[in-house]
Amino acid sequence: MPILTLSADSCLTIPPELLERLGVKPGDRVSLEEGQGGLLLRAAPLPTAVPTAEGARSGQPGEGVGDALARKNLETPMHSVKGVGPKLSALLARRGIACVEDALYLLPNRYEDRRELRPIAALRPGFNELFSGRVLSAESVTSRGGRRFFEALLADDSATVTLKWFNCNPTFMKRVWKQGRRALVTGEVSRFASQLEVHHPDVEWLAEGSEPRDLLSADPLNFGGIIPVYPLTEGLSQKVMRRVMREVVERFIPFVRELVPPELLERLGLPGLRHSLGHLHTPPVDERLDDLNGGCSAAHRAIAFDEFFFWELGLALKRCGVTLEEGIAFQVNHLYTKPLVRMLPFQLTRAQRRVLSEIKQDMMAPHPMHRLVQGDVGSGKTLVALMAALVAVENGYQVAIMAPTEILAEQHWHTIHRWCADLGIATVLITAGMRGREKSDALGRVADGSARIVIGTHAVIQEKVEFARLGLGIIDEQHRFGVLQRAILRKKGKGCNPDILVMTATPIPRTLAMTLFGDLSLSVIDELPPGRTPVETRVTPESQRVRVYDTIRREVGQGRQAYVVYPLVEENERSELKAAAQMAEQLGKEIFPDLRVGLLHGRMNPQEKESVMASFKARELDILVSTTVIEVGIDVPNATVMVIEHAERFGLSQLHQLRGRVGRGAARSRCILMTNGRPSEDGERRLKVMEATNDGFRIAEADLEIRGPGDFLGTRQSGMPDFRVANILRDGALLEQARQAAFGLLEQDPGLASSGNAPLRDELLRRWGQRLELGAIG
Repeated sequence: MPILTLSADSCLTIPPELLERLGVKPGDRVSLEEGQGGLLLRAAPLPTAVPTAEGARSGQPGEGVGDALARKNLETPMHSVKGVGPKLSALLARRGIACVEDALYLLPNRYEDRRELRPIAALRPGFNELFSGRVLSAESVTSRGGRRFFEALLADDSATVTLKWFNCNPTFMKRVWKQGRRALVTGEVSRFASQLEVHHPDVEWLAEGSEPRDLLSADPLNFGGIIPVYPLTEGLSQKVMRRVMREVVERFIPFVRELVPPELLERLGLPGLRHSLGHLHTPPVDERLDDLNGGCSAAHRAIAFDEFFFWELGLALKRCGVTLEEGIAFQVNHLYTKPLVRMLPFQLTRAQRRVLSEIKQDMMAPHPMHRLVQGDVGSGKTLVALMAALVAVENGYQVAIMAPTEILAEQHWHTIHRWCADLGIATVLITAGMRGREKSDALGRVADGSARIVIGTHAVIQEKVEFARLGLGIIDEQHRFGVLQRAILRKKGKGCNPDILVMTATPIPRTLAMTLFGDLSLSVIDELPPGRTPVETRVTPESQRVRVYDTIRREVGQGRQAYVVYPLVEENERSELKAAAQMAEQLGKEIFPDLRVGLLHGRMNPQEKESVMASFKARELDILVSTTVIEVGIDVPNATVMVIEHAERFGLSQLHQLRGRVGRGAARSRCILMTNGRPSEDGERRLKVMEATNDGFRIAEADLEIRGPGDFLGTRQSGMPDFRVANILRDGALLEQARQAAFGLLEQDPGLASSGNAPLRDELLRRWGQRLELGAIG
């Protein structure tokens, strides 16, 4: 281990092996400061106290040695912080705090107003209050319903208040809560009948002869101001957490670097990052409590902007990289596209034509296309994708179409294969389930170029799949794939950068689209094909099942067809949900013995699935009982009834996709959402939204509000960045501003090539380099 030698004038010469790790030139000197558990290396330009908002803006980035040492100090492990031993360090690690930087970004989840000591008579129900009193009585109590709790009555000169604990050791409580003891109490006040109550309050005992004001002035960490309340883990108390956080803020906040250009912050009226972090851990007494608890204070907004800015800067760099890279300048000669249009039994909508025009403009450009196409259920995205694929094929290139599930890949293949066979274009399907000769034949046709359009699941991007000349990659249901899968598909181009077209039938709210797909150009197919009718949707309880079956029978009697969707394939002992296999049998034998009932689920092999779907489409089946495999892809205009069992268990996006299977023709269609028992609060909100609107974007906004971004996307691989403070729902306007600022900065300094922006580039690589594959800018 290298030895650091302190010179007589209190300077430290760093050995070469450490210099290399720190990015410091040999001979550089830094001041040395003794710290708990180790030494702090401090560069001279760094401030020694928490700066004001104005001071926070004045720090100059790019100070070589200072930046390197600041980064090292922020990486200080928590066990090296004063007062943090091995046991506390382990507890903090469980809370996600491994180093000083983690601690600085673990912001309070709420704040309590402990600025004013109130008389008990002046306590306000619904508020967190600070008050003091003497114990009049304390007893273990049993309610009429048999519930046991501990109750204490506290009094001051103005009134009394009841304190209650529902989970406690009554013997211990009785020993502590002695009559006559005086306490300082904090908690949320409520009113029961005419009596004020506080449940599970925080309590500090007053020493004999002392006054509440003495304790307030003696313990400023916990009283006398706006006090932070942190997220904890078992074994950690608020008092300990506040003590640790105060130590971290006081000693390490000067090492937080100000990297966002100060003119940007000034234009938006935002303080610097250093000031903001210090402000939120130790808020001044005059701060607005509502702003702090709502996450909308200037300091909250500044940190959110900082996070958004670096993410959008990464997306902007990716987009610029795509623009600057050499791509394929396709020629549009209509060799296949015009014959396909003539073969269609319908006309393209204006929205489809507009989006196709945008795609063709991108494909004709000399750099790679990177475009996202959004379109609601049934808007005709698959046809738009096929037209783009034909442009690539006309130019002698191959096309890869990637779908998230085997059944969707198979449905795309059957739809596209049918059209392409008439045009003389060879297609091939590749899925993970293929084996033996079937798979080797398919891979061989892709490698020798005889297969012009390749359709499949993620198996398309496996190492064994080699394209002869890939010119276009199409990804369906983009939110189910991560950023890396997109990049892998691009690399299949072998010496040329293929165009990338991504599609989703899940309408993605603008804020989320900017966050996830800011490196993509956006096209929206916002028009349904003519003849489509809005679907009438209603929520129906289990008690009205007979009426639902009557509706199905009546529609079938008029020559229509129906879907009945269940959440499981087969029942199991632990689930009370109705299962598709058992219910298909019951519907066919007991409820509709005179009708033709079919079953479709994901465990069937591809041939079985295709056979069932073909039978339903050919009207050889009246009722199709299914799991959610029909969520996307099946197009049967004659189906007019969609019954979804246990609808409260499905997400909004999934319900909307399932509903999109009906209403595909001119006949009036219905979606019946069956519920069993009382739904949860979120479940009820989802069902009400479904009844209220058919608009996919309104549904998506509601879904995002209910579930949050991670769950909305359905997978942690979705590419959703892990923001520590920023919230795309609450901070949508900031996200827009951060996006404009990031893209504007790159217009002035493409690639962040200037020396002044080197620290920005380094921090971007540290935060998002791997996630966004930004290694090329290093």
